[in-house]
Amino acid sequence: MIQKMISTKGRYAIRVMIDLAENDSGGYIPLKDIAARQEISKKYLEIIVRDMVNGGLITGISGKGGGYKLCRKPEEYSIGEIIELMEGSFATVSCLSAGSPPCDRAQSCKTLPLWAEYDRLTHEFFYGKHLSDLVAKETVS
Repeated sequence: MIQKMISTKGRYAIRVMIDLAENDSGGYIPLKDIAARQEISKKYLEIIVRDMVNGGLITGISGKGGGYKLCRKPEEYSIGEIIELMEGSFATVSCLSAGSPPCDRAQSCKTLPLWAEYDRLTHEFFYGKHLSDLVAKETVS
């Protein structure tokens, strides 16, 4: 079975995004609070959130009252963009990766359509899911 593993960095980034969405009260959320709720090392989360800030997924401020928050509404984030920021391309083979040099065998490669379809399905799956799909919905009694 072909499988592209998503690292803890990618999985934890999604968990941070869910946490920020579920605990949004308009202000910044301290990283120590996220780390405690998610049971993830604060030191490891510092690395992850730095990449997320640099990638434009979240915003953060330092000091008293500091922390992190989403830049957009949860429904405006696709899971695919979060994973690709943290993990890189979904491409399963280098010849399908953006910016890769043209493959001399592309015209005669019998397997290229297989990899292209797999990449398309993976991309459509993750880009078809949104952060809002994973955020706990409040139930009405």
